[in-house]
Amino acid sequence: MKNKSKTMKSKYQFWVYVVSVAVPVVVALLFKVRLPNVEPLSFLPPIYASINGVTAFLLVFALIAIKNKKRQMHETLMKTAVVCSFLFLLMYVAYHMTSDSTKFGDVNFDGVRSEIEAVKLGMSLYVYQFILLTHILLSIIVIPLVLISYVRAYLGAFELHKKIVKFAYPIWLYVAVTGVIVYLMISPYYI
Repeated sequence: MKNKSKTMKSKYQFWVYVVSVAVPVVVALLFKVRLPNVEPLSFLPPIYASINGVTAFLLVFALIAIKNKKRQMHETLMKTAVVCSFLFLLMYVAYHMTSDSTKFGDVNFDGVRSEIEAVKLGMSLYVYQFILLTHILLSIIVIPLVLISYVRAYLGAFELHKKIVKFAYPIWLYVAVTGVIVYLMISPYYI
């Protein structure tokens, strides 16, 4: 077990760090990129929100599978959840590279949430902002947690895997569920 742990640190740790830093940085940079002469991909938000929902279900079923000692099913479900998260990320970035961001509460669809619109939203604006902020921050934090837990499982370091999954799993599930909630809250304001 110790050899596998050392192998993970030496072989995969560098890549876990690189990907964990690169993904949020690249996503942030791509938010500033607009593809010229490309039709807005306005059909993507309900698709990537659905993928978040599928990810949440996969995570729940994967937990049930491992609790029932169905390791192969658990592994398949978790790999599928990773693929879904990757597909979500690709679609999310593609949407934001072709479309302006939608403002929660922008009733007149002018791209700005006015003070009057904000007042009409009342507490729902603060609820939305809290959910969105925690969703974004935790989506950044969950990247290294998922990658480390995946590598540990891949290398058969299951005790180490279990230790990090205690943190990774609830955060990943929260990110997946709140992704759907954010979409449902903002969907009335899509043009």
